[in-house]
Amino acid sequence: MTKLKPLKDPWGREIRSLRISLTQRCNLNCIYCHHEGEKHQKKQNQEIPLEMVVRIVEVLKGAAGIERVKFSGGEPLLREDLPDILARLPDLRDLSLTTNGVLLEEIAPLLHHQRLRINVSLDTLKEDRYTRITGAPPKMLSRIRSGIDKACELGFLPLKLNFVLLKGVNDDEIWDMVSYIRELNEKWGEGSVILQLIELLDFGGIEGLRADLKVIEEELKAISDAMRCREMHHRRKYLIDGVEVEVVRPMDNSEFCANCNRLRVTSDGKFKPCLLRDDNLVEIRDLTDEGIMDAFVRSLALREPFFKG
Repeated sequence: MTKLKPLKDPWGREIRSLRISLTQRCNLNCIYCHHEGEKHQKKQNQEIPLEMVVRIVEVLKGAAGIERVKFSGGEPLLREDLPDILARLPDLRDLSLTTNGVLLEEIAPLLHHQRLRINVSLDTLKEDRYTRITGAPPKMLSRIRSGIDKACELGFLPLKLNFVLLKGVNDDEIWDMVSYIRELNEKWGEGSVILQLIELLDFGGIEGLRADLKVIEEELKAISDAMRCREMHHRRKYLIDGVEVEVVRPMDNSEFCANCNRLRVTSDGKFKPCLLRDDNLVEIRDLTDEGIMDAFVRSLALREPFFKG
């Protein structure tokens, strides 16, 4: 069977993946949450339905060669039909979801898909800081860590831990997190867990919490055993004493934008060409297969790098 070539936007960027927000509901209240660039909270009855999620993926896999899908939220594990969504998806080259981990130990055994990987947001290993960052009640951190172990046990690997760097809050914990991941890899196998260091996106007047990830990356580069570069966003990955650390630095980064190959789908069923803009959304709810593809092509025409070189 002939493999489809990905379609390109006006800037020559091939669109290879979808990031689908399944809900804006969440069971935490993180101080830095950007709600996937959706300004207004959506009601549960406005969420993109299961049938539409599956049809979007099927159509774009068949007509545009999309083989990579990531589910996000809000908190996607709050979708009661998530196991059914996963079960009805076509086979994909890469499938992942990002979660805060609160429900992971309970829900992970219900998530059946041969290629599913899981990203868990974990910004600290200290109980008091976790409560400050997420608004969670005390003792929640142990529940998150149990969920991480359960996901590893069930084989949702490689599992990534998303660590948003917050100046004066958790920027002294990077090496503690590296040590924690090393312990997990010793338990579940080499390369089972990867650390993603993520630069803060300031959507809510918290610019003062933005740490200088450029400086951190220089430190990583100096002590790393090896460095690789991912195709997506040209993200750099550093291997440090057996632990893989990936740096996600989107702010004021024209290289990041120039290599973006992902199109977003909002929780209420619209194509979103850029996380940092909401003035160019394209409606896709209740469309035919042809309508979905037409909306996809129109959304590609609206894509442009937010940060330009």
